[in-house]
Amino acid sequence: MKRVFLLAAIGFLCSLTGKNLHAQNKIVVFQTDFGVKDGAVSAMKGVANGVSQDLKLYDLTHEIPAYNVWEAAYRLEQTVMYWPSGTVFVSVVDPGVGTNRKSVVAKTRTGHYIVTPDNGTLTFIASSLGIETVREIDESVNRRKGSEKSYTFHGRDVYAYTAARLASGQISFEQVGKLLTPAVVMIPYQKAVYRENRIIGNIPILDIQYGNIWTNIDDSCFRKLNIQPGNSIRVTIKHKGKTLYNQSIPFAQTFGAVAKGKALAYQNSLMNLSFAINQGNFSENYQIYSGNDWEVSISRR
Repeated sequence: MKRVFLLAAIGFLCSLTGKNLHAQNKIVVFQTDFGVKDGAVSAMKGVANGVSQDLKLYDLTHEIPAYNVWEAAYRLEQTVMYWPSGTVFVSVVDPGVGTNRKSVVAKTRTGHYIVTPDNGTLTFIASSLGIETVREIDESVNRRKGSEKSYTFHGRDVYAYTAARLASGQISFEQVGKLLTPAVVMIPYQKAVYRENRIIGNIPILDIQYGNIWTNIDDSCFRKLNIQPGNSIRVTIKHKGKTLYNQSIPFAQTFGAVAKGKALAYQNSLMNLSFAINQGNFSENYQIYSGNDWEVSISRR
């Protein structure tokens, strides 16, 4: 009886160990600033398929503006939480390719893996989901064979290859490379804060298709002003200290609550305060864009 119990216990522990080592789910999601006009994205997916044809390969986006690490960081935060735990993301917006910037795999507290240069791409994920562990990719073992003399396409030769090996369970997370401190490179920006009856925040991104302005002022912060649909709010937008917009607009739940061509404030699909023109383009109309050097403040009218 004792022997049966012992064997069962060993089997249970082994199953736990296996799950810890191979918790990945064979899904790889790619994000780059490459566009799809040439074969770069296809080459990355080809490398991943060469590692394992059992993988499921998806695209987050390949339309990040060239070299725009900030936008890459935001698109990860916008997307990662909606994928199952164990999904491996590859984010390659890498203006420092071939330099001494670190190539890493970060594991979030939610169990997602992000393969990326540590150049600020993890800024928002670190603040929202949290980084549990970071490992530096050991390129002596986690690099596509025959690519040792290639210095300008780590997305194909290192990141896609490592991601595929990790997602397929050919390597464990521990086999990615040496353990680093969980502190990652962070891009500085104005976090949303409530102060003296107003909220100051940042414009991290545009709803690019429509030109709407998305802020980082979330619902919990916005509620501190006790603004209801139909109330007006004062909106001031600055870029590098210069005021580009300073007007009162109504807060509404839907675009149709105001006349066509009129501005409004609303909460977007992520429940962050945003600004739009009904059937118009707020960004183009007022030359308002996004980035860590944009500041927005709101108050009751």
